[in-house]
Amino acid sequence: MSTITTYELLDGKIASRAVQERIIREVAEVTAIRGRVPHLAAVLIGADGASRTYVDAKVKACEKVGFRSTLIERSAEITESELLDLVRTLNNDPDLDGFIVQLPLPKHIDEEKVTLAIDPRKDVDGFHPENLGRMVLGLPGYLPATPAGILVLLKHFGIKTAGKHCVVVGRSNIVGTPMSILMSRNSEPGNCTVTITHSRSKDLASITRQADILIPAIGKPEFISADMVKPGAVVVDVGIHRIEDASKKRGYRLVGDVKFDEVAPKCSWISPVPGGVGPMTITSLLLNTLKAAQI
Repeated sequence: MSTITTYELLDGKIASRAVQERIIREVAEVTAIRGRVPHLAAVLIGADGASRTYVDAKVKACEKVGFRSTLIERSAEITESELLDLVRTLNNDPDLDGFIVQLPLPKHIDEEKVTLAIDPRKDVDGFHPENLGRMVLGLPGYLPATPAGILVLLKHFGIKTAGKHCVVVGRSNIVGTPMSILMSRNSEPGNCTVTITHSRSKDLASITRQADILIPAIGKPEFISADMVKPGAVVVDVGIHRIEDASKKRGYRLVGDVKFDEVAPKCSWISPVPGGVGPMTITSLLLNTLKAAQI
C-alpha cells in the first residue's frame, strides 16, 4: 500500500485561535459604534450529554471573544407549542443578535417546524431555507456553521482546491449538501469538481479513492479506512462519536468518521478528532453572530 509517511494536521484549534483574534478586534469596533457587544443565545432542550458539551463550548467561546452569551435551558418535556413561543420571543428580542436551538430535539418536536420559525436574520446556525437559498445563489447571508468552518480551515492552512476532485460522503442538509455546493462555487476555497456520495452510492470505495479532497460526514464511527483513500489526499473528518473505553478516565474516547491512525499516514493533510472541524464550527457561529451585529 502506497503511503505518505509525513502528513500535516489541519489543526482546528490553531486556525480558530487566529480567526478569534480577528473577531476580538472587530467586536471592539462594533461595540464602539452601537454601544453594546454582540449577543448570542443558545437554547438547550433536555439533558443530552453531547449537546451540553457542545453548548458549553459555544458559551466559553463567546466569553473569550467578548460576546454576551445567554443559555436558555428547558426540560425534554417542553411541548412543541412552548418551544415555538420561545423562538418567537427570541425573534423579537431587540438585544439579541442571533440564537441557535441546539439539535437534536426530543422526538415529539418537529425540528423542521422549529427551524422555519427562526427569523432568518437571527439564524446564525445558517439552517433556515432563506439562508440556504442565499448560499446557493451566492448572495449575502449566514452560511451553515460546519461547512463554513471547513472553508476557513482549508484557507488558513493554504490548501489549494481549484481544479481538485472533492468527494463528500453524506448528504445531510446541515453538512453534506451545503459542503458540496460551497466546494463547487467560483471562489477560493472552491472551484472543485464535486462528487457527493451517500448510503445508496454503489462501490463507495472506488469513488472515495478518486478524491484529492475527501470530506466524510456520514455519521458512522471510523467508517473510512485506508483502502478508501487516495495517497496524498486531504481528508477533513466531520464526524465525532463517543466510544466506550474503560481505559479512559471519563469512560469513553472520541473518534471521527475516519480511522485516523490507519488513514493519516496515507494523507498529505488530515483533520484530527477532536480538535479539527469542531473548533471551526464554533468559530463560524461566532463569525455569523458578528455579522448579525454589524447589520
